[in-house]
Amino acid sequence: MQPLKIDNPENAVRNLQDEIRRSEESRYDHRLHAILLIAKGLSAREAANRLGDAARTVELWVHRFQEAGLEGLHEVRRPGRPSRLSQEQIAQVQSVLRSAPADAGLTADAWDSNTLSIHLRSLGVRLKPRQCRNLLRRWHLSER
Repeated sequence: MQPLKIDNPENAVRNLQDEIRRSEESRYDHRLHAILLIAKGLSAREAANRLGDAARTVELWVHRFQEAGLEGLHEVRRPGRPSRLSQEQIAQVQSVLRSAPADAGLTADAWDSNTLSIHLRSLGVRLKPRQCRNLLRRWHLSER
């Protein structure tokens, strides 16, 4: 039997790894494969090389598996950086966004990420327009 070949293997590997990272379910499956390779006798370095991960990462997965079983391989919730806006400020900003920027003392015709960034400075909060765009999306508001 002739060995199978994939055209442009470097590109295929990169695309496949991106796809694995894209969903929580596929990342879990990827961790399962790493544990399976370790259970079959490969070292963390060998398993990591085969899967395209760092050996230390595979070691961490093994420790999580040993401590919590399959449950330890699921995604861990990462809290991230705390919001710069308090809940009170969020409610205030969302209320302001329901009216025209002129009502908030701004010269813009419509709310967009730049206008929101300027308005937030008046509250003592400095967010860049890109972060403001993310807020508008999270609040299901289009730039208008």
